[in-house]
Amino acid sequence: MSVSSCAASAHPARRSSSRGARASSVNARSSSRVSAYVNGLRRVDRPFVAEVSKAVDALQSEFRAVDDLVAYNTTRVLNAFQNARVGSHHFAGCTGYGHDEVGGREALDKVFAEIFGAESALVRAQFFSGTHAITCALFAFLRPGDELLAVAGAPYDTLEEVIGIRDSNGLGSLKDFGVTYREVPLASDGALDWDEVGVAVRPQTKCALIQRSCGYSWRKSLSVNEIGKAIKLIKMQNPNCLVLVDNCYGEFVESMEPPMVGADLIAGSLIKNPGGTIAPCGGYVAGKEKWVAAAAARLSAPGLGIDCGSTPGDIMRTFFQGLFLSPQMVGEAIKGSFLIAEVMSSKGYKVQPLPRAPRNDTVQAVQLGSRELLLAFCEAVQRSCPVGSFIKPVAGVSPGYASEVIFADGTFIDGSTSELSCDGPLREPFSVFCQGGTHWTHWGLALGEVIEQFSPESLLVIDQAFHTNN
Repeated sequence: MSVSSCAASAHPARRSSSRGARASSVNARSSSRVSAYVNGLRRVDRPFVAEVSKAVDALQSEFRAVDDLVAYNTTRVLNAFQNARVGSHHFAGCTGYGHDEVGGREALDKVFAEIFGAESALVRAQFFSGTHAITCALFAFLRPGDELLAVAGAPYDTLEEVIGIRDSNGLGSLKDFGVTYREVPLASDGALDWDEVGVAVRPQTKCALIQRSCGYSWRKSLSVNEIGKAIKLIKMQNPNCLVLVDNCYGEFVESMEPPMVGADLIAGSLIKNPGGTIAPCGGYVAGKEKWVAAAAARLSAPGLGIDCGSTPGDIMRTFFQGLFLSPQMVGEAIKGSFLIAEVMSSKGYKVQPLPRAPRNDTVQAVQLGSRELLLAFCEAVQRSCPVGSFIKPVAGVSPGYASEVIFADGTFIDGSTSELSCDGPLREPFSVFCQGGTHWTHWGLALGEVIEQFSPESLLVIDQAFHTNN
C-alpha cells in the first residue's frame, strides 16, 4: 500500500480565470489571492501570497519526507499504546490524594517509556513547565559539592536562576546548595566544540546537561546522533557522570530519542511537542528507573513515590490523545519551519536552520536585525492567530528571563508552543524564534501577514508608535 504526500493536495493547482465572473471581492492585502464559488462553497485557488506559493512548490520533496517521518513515529506511538493495553477507563480523572486512580497514570508512564526508549517515565500534570521538569531532574542528580557541566553552551534563560548563573535571591538555586557550575562554549560555527567536550569532564562532575534545542542562542540544534556522540565522550572521561538532556522541542522530530543513545534522563513539557497541541498542562521526565524515581521525589516529596496526586476532569484523556497526535502535529510544525526558512531567506534574512537543511527540533530562528522588525514580525503572527488576533503583543519582562521578551501566541492553550507561535528577546541580533502550528498552511497564511507588515509604510507606523511610547 502506498501513502501519498498530503502536501500536494493541501496546495491546490491554479484554475483558469473563466471563473472570475463569480469571484468574490478581496481586500487589498489579499489581492494576489483568487477566490471562486463552486457548488455554493468558496474555493481559494491561490490562498498564499506569491512568495509563499513559490516556496511551497519548491518544498514538495521535503514535505513528503516529513510525511514518511510522521508515519514511522505514528507507528511507534501506536505500538506503545497497544502494548500498554490503553482503554477508555484510563481516561478517568481523580481527586484528592489520587489514591483511587484507575491505572491511567501507570499506563501513560508505560506508553511514554516505550516511545522514548526509557526504563521508566513520569508524566504528570503537576509539572507546570519544561523548566520545572528539568529542575526536578537536576535536583535528583546533584548534591552539595557536585559540579554541573553544560556542554552545549549557555542553557535556556529560564534555567539561569535555577542553576545560579543569575542570582535567585536565596530562593534555592543549585548554587545556593553548594553545586558548582561550568559550561563548554560552542565552537565558532555554533556547533558543539568536540575537542573541548572531550576534555571538559572532571572527577567531581556529577551531571552533564545537554540542551537539544537552540533556545535563544543562534546555533544549530543537536541531532540525536550528536547527543549520542557527546554522551560517549562524557562517559569515557567519567563513567559516573550522569547525562540530562533538555528535550524540549525535540520530541518526534527524528526517529530516535536521547535515552536510546545513552541519556540517563530527559525532561520536557506537554504544552510543547508531546502534548499534541491539546494537553492543557504538564511535563515529563524519562530515563533510568532509579533517576526517574529521584525526580519524582523532587516533584512531590521523598517517600511519596509516583502513585499519588490528583488529575481531575478530562486531563488524562487529553494527555493520551495529545501524545497520539504528537507525531502528526510535530510534522506540521517541521513543514512550517521549512516554509519560514524558505520565505524569509528569499527576502535576505539569515535563518537557522538553513532552508531545506535537516531539522533537529521544531524551532526556526530568523535574524531580523532590529527591534522594529522583531515587533513587526510578532504583531503579524499574532494577527494571524485564532485566539486574540485583535491583541497587539507588547515586549516586557517575563519571569525567568533576563531580557525583555515579546511573545506572539494566540493559542488555545496559554503559552503553548506546539501551536503556532513565535517569540524573541529584545537584544542583539533581534532574532525571532518560531515554533509549532497545527497545520503548515497556517504558517503560509501568517507569512503573508509578515510580508505585508514588512512593507515600508507599516514599519513606519511601528517606528512612530515605538518612539511615541518611549
